[in-house]
Amino acid sequence: MKAVRFHQYGGPEVLRYEEADRPRPAAGQVLVEVAATSFNPVDAAIRAGYLQEVFPVALPHTPGIDVAGTVIELGDGVQGHAVAERVIAYLPMLLGGAAAEFAVVPAELVAPAPTTIPLAEAAALPAAALTAWQALFDHADLRADQRILVNGAGGGVGGFAIQLAKQAGATVLATASARSTEAVRAAGADRIVDYTATAVTTAVTEPVDVVLNLANIGEPDMAALTGLVRSGGTILSTATPAVGDAGRGVRGLGMQLRPDVTQLAAITKKVDTGELRVDVSAGYPLAEIAAVHQLSAAGRIRGKVVLTTTA
Repeated sequence: MKAVRFHQYGGPEVLRYEEADRPRPAAGQVLVEVAATSFNPVDAAIRAGYLQEVFPVALPHTPGIDVAGTVIELGDGVQGHAVAERVIAYLPMLLGGAAAEFAVVPAELVAPAPTTIPLAEAAALPAAALTAWQALFDHADLRADQRILVNGAGGGVGGFAIQLAKQAGATVLATASARSTEAVRAAGADRIVDYTATAVTTAVTEPVDVVLNLANIGEPDMAALTGLVRSGGTILSTATPAVGDAGRGVRGLGMQLRPDVTQLAAITKKVDTGELRVDVSAGYPLAEIAAVHQLSAAGRIRGKVVLTTTA
């Protein structure tokens, strides 16, 4: 089969689109014919070797923590799934990824794919939507009538976070550059701050209950965001470590995304009922994955980009 692999850590140039052995599902696994995976910033961080101590992947490694595809083979003992089933899954970092024509997936991580969008587009869901869901509800305990600021809302997680927060009854403020403003508005943000033109600390004049930071920012900027949180509120970051304020009872939280097939199935249902919109900004064939990593390094990716196994 064709697969993307890197045999050493480094820049985008270490990614090879090459022949590899087709995997076989072990007990408790399914073999998926991959329609698409998606690009996530953590893919670039793992490829560059920045996360070796946290995620010591075996080389050569195939990236791609999102998978959308069709089950074509069941490993021993697998129940509740069937050949020809269209599925999505979030793959733990240390597993071989989905940037390949075929991927093995633990059966307990597999959720039905949405039926109302193309299968390849569903690859944009698992990691980004689960991150948004777990950040808002598992960690920040977001409730109706609260105010939340989503900092860096133009990325893949931001659009899902805005939609889910609005459905929970929250008022959503979001920061985004001009390039992402329309997408952030379409997701339902009540107010958008162009951080390239106005400092968020100047634009946001009333305290918020929750800050969800999705951007790599410096410590002074993180401290400034903490200052926007009301006493007893929460600041949560998926990037730069959050800084709380014990004196005011502001919690500073980080998060580690975890697979949760129940949550993923609920997300799929929201897509099929029209409650959750999937915004795919671009699609590329797997053979062009190095170019996608280069675009990310240059800050030229908006929203979710999918990588398909066909041109």
